[in-house]
Amino acid sequence: MPKTQVSTEALRSPNGVFSQATTIEATGRLVFVSGMTARRPDGSIAGVGDVREQTRQVCENVKSAVEAAGGTLADICRVDVYVRNMEDFAKIHEIRAQYFIEPLPASTMVEVSKLAHPDYLIEINAIAVIA
Repeated sequence: MPKTQVSTEALRSPNGVFSQATTIEATGRLVFVSGMTARRPDGSIAGVGDVREQTRQVCENVKSAVEAAGGTLADICRVDVYVRNMEDFAKIHEIRAQYFIEPLPASTMVEVSKLAHPDYLIEINAIAVIA
């Protein structure tokens, strides 16, 4: 699946691990990954109070969901990130950089007052196109 990271001088350069826009030459299957949290397969929550560890677990969960659908993280073209504290932006992108490579997916990050469990610090949903 050819995926292209789109940039323009008409917009400020991204300050994190994402692109301004992403184009997809799509002839494959769309995969919509539900909001993934830091919940481990055994039901426990990874990294309570530690946004880096929670981000790592969330990325692993997103990866597992995409792989179960027959794809890879490279097939992801869009992510939406919900965080409890926007001041964790740099910490989150430090971990995201270990999972997402260029061309990077388009992304939106939003601070929210609550997530589904009081110990969750981050949740990510994703859209992938699998050729």
